[in-house]
Amino acid sequence: MIARQVPRRAMLKATGLAALGAGLSACASRRAGSLVSLEPPRRFARVHVSEDRIIRTVVGLRPFRASGFVVRVENVGDKTVVHNYGHGGGGITLSWGTSALAVDEAWKTGERRFAVLGCGAVGLASARLLQQRGAEVTIYAKDLPPQTTSNIAGGQWAPTSVMDRNRRTAESDALLVRAARLSHRSFQQLPAAEFGIRWLENYVLSDEPLEQWWEQELVRDLYPEWRELGPREHPFPARYARRFTTMLVEPPIYLSAMLRDVRLAGGRVVVRELASREQVQQLPEPVVVNCTGLGAKALFGDDELEPVKGQLTFLLPQPEVDYMVITEGLYMFPRRDGILLGGTFQHGVWSLDVDEDARRRIVAGHRALFDGMH
Repeated sequence: MIARQVPRRAMLKATGLAALGAGLSACASRRAGSLVSLEPPRRFARVHVSEDRIIRTVVGLRPFRASGFVVRVENVGDKTVVHNYGHGGGGITLSWGTSALAVDEAWKTGERRFAVLGCGAVGLASARLLQQRGAEVTIYAKDLPPQTTSNIAGGQWAPTSVMDRNRRTAESDALLVRAARLSHRSFQQLPAAEFGIRWLENYVLSDEPLEQWWEQELVRDLYPEWRELGPREHPFPARYARRFTTMLVEPPIYLSAMLRDVRLAGGRVVVRELASREQVQQLPEPVVVNCTGLGAKALFGDDELEPVKGQLTFLLPQPEVDYMVITEGLYMFPRRDGILLGGTFQHGVWSLDVDEDARRRIVAGHRALFDGMH
C-alpha cells in the first residue's frame, strides 16, 4: 500500500462566511378539509474555496483490477493464503464485506492462528473479524496508520470505481452485492462518533441528464432518500441534481480506532515488509490473509493489478458544512480534518508527486461551483 502526504501552509485569514437557504418554506395549513405539511427549508453553508485556505495536498494509489476485487484461496508451500485485495476506489466501502468472505474461507482450514498482511481498512477489518471468532492474529505491514493508502481515501461509503463495467458478469455482480450489503451493515454496528462515521446528504450535479451508476443500481436500497431534484430544489449551479444519503467514514479517526481495537483484543502488529512468496512461507502462522492492496502485484504476481492515482486537496475545516457534492471531475466531502476537494483517477500512474495542474483544476472548479450557489 502506497501513499504520500504533501503539506501546504494556510497563509492568510479566510474570507467571510455565507450560508444561503434553498428549498420550500415550511407551512401547515388546512384547506378544503385537508392538512398540508411541508419540510422546513434546507440551509446550505457555502464552502469557502481559495488558495490561502489550503492546508495540504495528498496523493495515493488505488489498487484497481479491471475484473474486480479478489477473494480466493491459494496454497503457497505449506501455507494457506486467502487473498482479499484489488478493491479499486472502494477499499473502505467494501472492507468489512470482502473481509467477511475471506475470513469464512480462512476459518474452513480449522486453524486458529492467522497472519494478516496489510494494515489498511481491509487488513484491519479482516483482523477484527478473525478476533471476533476467537482467533490469534498477527498483522504484518510495511506501513501503519496514518501512513497507509486507506488514510488517503475520501471515505464516502459508495461501492463505485471498483472494476471495469465492461468486465461485469452475473457472478461478479452477485459478489459485489453480497460484499456491499455485509459491509454496509457492519459500519452501522460500530459506535458512529468513536469511529468517525456519520450520515450525510450527497448531491450529484450535472448540466446533462444524469446517468445511473451501475454499482449503485445493484444496491439502490442502501442509499436512502434517493431523489431526482428539479432546478429550484437545490442551490447549486447545475441543471440536474440527484440527492441521496450515505455514510462518510473519516479515515484518520476510523483507522486509528480499528488499530486500537486490534491491539486491545490481543493482536500483534509487526512492522515488516514482505518482498517474496518465500518470506510469506517463513511466517509462523499456518494461514495468511493477504490484504496488501497494490502490493499484491509484486508479492503474488497479479499482473492485472494497476495503480490509479488519486489526488486530494484539503481546505481549512468548516464544521457548518453538512453535505457532500459530486460533479464532473470534482467532489467535496466535509471532514473534521478539513474540507476535502477531489479528485483525479489516473490509470497506470505510479507517481506519488503532486500534480500542480490537477491541483489548480480541482481548486478552481470547486471555487466556481460554490461561488455559483444561490
